Amino acid sequence: MRAVVIEAPGKLNVTTLPYPNPGPDEVVVRVAAVGLCGTDVHMLAGEFGPTRYPVVPGHEFSGEIVELGSHVTGLATGELVGADPAIYCEACHYCAMGRGNLCENWRTIGITENGACAEYVKVPTKNLYRLPAGLEPRHGTLIEPLSTIVHGLDIVRPRLGDNFLIYGAGTMGLLYLQTAKRAGAASVEVVDLNEGRLAVAGKLGADNVATSADDLPRAQRGGWEVVVDCTGAVPAIEDGLGRVRRGGTFQQFGCAPDQDTASFSPFRIYNDEITVVGSMAILQSYGRALELVGHGVIDCDTMITHGFSLDEYEQALETFRKGTGRKIQILPGGAG
Repeated sequence: MRAVVIEAPGKLNVTTLPYPNPGPDEVVVRVAAVGLCGTDVHMLAGEFGPTRYPVVPGHEFSGEIVELGSHVTGLATGELVGADPAIYCEACHYCAMGRGNLCENWRTIGITENGACAEYVKVPTKNLYRLPAGLEPRHGTLIEPLSTIVHGLDIVRPRLGDNFLIYGAGTMGLLYLQTAKRAGAASVEVVDLNEGRLAVAGKLGADNVATSADDLPRAQRGGWEVVVDCTGAVPAIEDGLGRVRRGGTFQQFGCAPDQDTASFSPFRIYNDEITVVGSMAILQSYGRALELVGHGVIDCDTMITHGFSLDEYEQALETFRKGTGRKIQILPGGAG
């Protein structure tokens, strides 16, 4: 089968690999579409520590079951599915606490295990979810990134009527915007240095948009109850930490390079009782994200802007880096 392989940091090939025969409790999925993620860019750059090279990237995907392992029941070939890519050991301290996303032996399809930037991918059956009837497979790829936001909101635990400020109007910022509105935010405002992205944020429900938080009215009224960084960029993180209202919450949602550091005021966190939280991957949230997508909470057509073939993977990465699209997808069957 044809596949993209990150051989080592900075080294990428599109090559031929053996067909992935399923284990007893696995299925093989013919990949319909796979979303490109900032994590994939960090993996290629050698900036995401958990990566195991060589690896086929691709953890946001959907497709059709084409082969069942010998112990698999309750599933059939031809069914359209998506998958939670995270694989937990279920034996370590964190798994025992119900925090599998912090698993000491954490594995993930597309990061530590071969992923979906290939014609076929094998998946444990416990990670599979049937797509809702009528949902396009390309739209199904948005469930995985949305599930990380559902988990992020689980951690923030916003109150009804909180005001949100989101840094970044890329894919994750726009998904967070739509989900926060549905979760009962009084207002959601978005900051992005790329003015071209701000009009889309407005279309998707942002109450105000700007290239600097200084230009938003609430900046002069004490700040925001919830500030979320969806960029992973240190300047945005440092600015956002200063925008949280007293007693509010700052969430580091964007994935920064693992060697980056940011400066902040410990006194302000103490004196203003600021809560600072992270949010890593998925935790018991894929199924709820599937429900949100299935019920039309996310404007999938607006979110997906590009489709590339496997052989165009490097072109897709370059498009991602330029910030000229939103969700960029790889279509192993050929770009459409």
